[in-house]
Amino acid sequence: MALRLGDVAPNFVAETTEGTIDFYEYLGNGWGVLFSHPADYTPVCTTELGTVAKLKQEFEKRNTKVIALSVDGLPDHESWINDINETQNTTVNFPLIADKDRKISFLYDMIHPNANENFTVRSVFVIGPDKKIKLIITYPASTGRNFDELLRVIDSLQLTANYSVATPANWRQGEDVVIAPAIKDEDIPAKFPKGHKRIKPYLRTTPQPNL
Repeated sequence: MALRLGDVAPNFVAETTEGTIDFYEYLGNGWGVLFSHPADYTPVCTTELGTVAKLKQEFEKRNTKVIALSVDGLPDHESWINDINETQNTTVNFPLIADKDRKISFLYDMIHPNANENFTVRSVFVIGPDKKIKLIITYPASTGRNFDELLRVIDSLQLTANYSVATPANWRQGEDVVIAPAIKDEDIPAKFPKGHKRIKPYLRTTPQPNL
C-alpha cells in the first residue's frame, strides 16, 4: 500500500556512505528529508546532490537532517560522490543509501512500474519529529527538484506544528500567516499578541509569530 501524508514513516537499517544507519536513530528528535535517485551517474541528480550539500547549513537551522537513496551499491556511490564534488564545486556532507536489493525503495513505494520497473522515481519525503510523513513530492526524471521550495515547505510545516497557523499561497519567510480556523476570535489576542486582520470570518491573518 502506498504511503500517505500522516502515515508513520517506516524505519529501516541501511548501508550508506557514512556507515550503517538506523533511520530513526539518524533522525533523532528532529525533522528529516529522504529523497531518492533513479541511479548513480545521472546528470540531473548530480546537480541535486551538489545543491543539497551546499544547503546543509540551511537544513541545520531547521533542525533537519537529509539522507539520499539510490539503487546502486557503495562503490558506485563513492565514485559518483567524487564526480559530484568535482562538478558541483562542493563536498557531499550527508549519507547516500545503497539500496541494491530495493528493499527501502519498495518500502517507500519509490518503484513505479509505469515509469520504470527497475529504478526509483525521484521522490521526496519530509518526516516530522513524530516520525510521521508531512510531505510527499514525486518529480519526473527530467525536472530538477527545487530545494529552495523544500526549505520553504519545511518552514511552513514547522510554523504549523508550533503556532496553530497555516501559510497562504506563495508565502515566504517574514510574511503574514493564516490563523487556524479552530482558533476562536476571542482567543486570538492572547495567542497572537502581534495583532491580526479579520478579512473574512474564516480568513484571519497575523504576522509570522516566531519573528
